[in-house]
Amino acid sequence: MVLSHGISGIDLEFLGRARAIATLLIDGADGVALVDPGPSSCLPTLETRLRHRGIGLADLTDLLITHIHLDHSGSVGVILRANPRIRVWVHERGARHLADPRRLVESASRLYGAEMDRLWGEIAPVPENCLVTLRGGERIAAAGRRFEVAYTPGHASHHVSFFDGESGLAMVGDTAGVCVDGGYVLPPTPPPDIDVEQWRESVAKIEAWSPATLFVTHFGPIAHVRPHLQTLLENLQTMVGWVEESLREPGSDDERAGRFAERLTRHLRQHMSDAQMASYPVAVPFLQLWLGLARYCRKKPGA
Repeated sequence: MVLSHGISGIDLEFLGRARAIATLLIDGADGVALVDPGPSSCLPTLETRLRHRGIGLADLTDLLITHIHLDHSGSVGVILRANPRIRVWVHERGARHLADPRRLVESASRLYGAEMDRLWGEIAPVPENCLVTLRGGERIAAAGRRFEVAYTPGHASHHVSFFDGESGLAMVGDTAGVCVDGGYVLPPTPPPDIDVEQWRESVAKIEAWSPATLFVTHFGPIAHVRPHLQTLLENLQTMVGWVEESLREPGSDDERAGRFAERLTRHLRQHMSDAQMASYPVAVPFLQLWLGLARYCRKKPGA
């Protein structure tokens, strides 16, 4: 998955599933960086794929973290234990949770329960002296390249995106949604930070870069940038409407979330093949999408 000279995507084969979680490798003259190295459960795959390129963890100089959800950053502490010289670039709201991941693990455990270890593997603290905090608006140098940084909340309050003007590549984490093999553009909306208004503003920031290509964690490069982002926002609004409808229906939240997941599954099947769709619930469990949007809808004035 070569995107530009020295820049390539790596499929981490999360839970043995292709095209669910990707990391981005930037191999430059002055260092080697990964953007969102993924969870520790994928580290064997990551190390094997790096080794095929003549790279080891000891060669890494920088980790660029779009946000601290475990599918994006769960392996950072374990990687730093192997190589404590790495700089970790992360939003200031997320940095403290990498340094002390207990609250992050506690929050994730409420969602995943006994599946935590199978899904994410070990979650280790990151030495504070390795953390470089971001607010958005910076220009940073890593792996021989310069990146613009934008604060892009909406999916998460600690989300940033990175732009490489040389290649025209915007590394946008989950802000540009989930899209596998040109399939449905699905907004990932897990709790607790979903904010639709902020998400729209973040999309506008990305568009202002006029990127040639987006790189999304789930999954890979997107070339048709503006149509993709417009579709993302339209689908996000559709999902908000479904959740608002569900909140007026009888039943428990578990029942509402289940009906939402069934509706979404039917909707996705109208837009793509079963083979395309297979990676979607692995990348973003559908029940969680309802939970995040329900929390957002209930917080809105007049709700």
